[in-house]
Amino acid sequence: MIPKQIAGVLIPDSKLAVEATELVRDTESTLLFDHSLRVYLFGALQGRRLGLSFDPELLYIGAIFHDLGLTEPYRSATERFEVDGANAARRFLEKHQVPEASIDVVWDAIALHTTPGIPRWKKAEVALVTAGVELDVLGLGYGDLPDDVREQVLAAFPRVDFTRQIVRAFADGIKHKPETAFGNVKADVLEKMLPGYVRPNFCEMIAASPFQN
Repeated sequence: MIPKQIAGVLIPDSKLAVEATELVRDTESTLLFDHSLRVYLFGALQGRRLGLSFDPELLYIGAIFHDLGLTEPYRSATERFEVDGANAARRFLEKHQVPEASIDVVWDAIALHTTPGIPRWKKAEVALVTAGVELDVLGLGYGDLPDDVREQVLAAFPRVDFTRQIVRAFADGIKHKPETAFGNVKADVLEKMLPGYVRPNFCEMIAASPFQN
């Protein structure tokens, strides 16, 4: 049972949100499901801290669907996992006759959540899904939230060997289509042209997170 409120953040309980929760919980591992709930909570908390106006339901759908493309039922043979998750959310929302403009916001939130530097220029819900992901996975913005607030989130949805297991989940979700891991091509340019440039390593950034596990 998901609590109604955590750290002052209400968990959406509309028919749409409840059905989305059931779909994701029945599909994802506990690791990914709990991560997705933390992403929603951390994103909402960052939005509240920044004074942003956002639709909690759209943020919630974006957050809980954001890694669905890593799972076997929803992973495609050729698309990036972020796009697979975004497309799954689109189909779900279309089935529930959600307006196209709202669907587009959720699609962007999921598809762009691993593309640093772009989401913050989009709608608040898009920016906040990425903010939640970056806080939970990389610890970016860790100090923005009081210790007791973070602890309330972690008490509800614990990080159990998360630092190690999330890297494995990423690998398992995309190892059959390694060509989709090709991301920001500018790193290739700098590695070739800028003496002393060291490409940032995502796994090392996860390991350096201030979270304990």
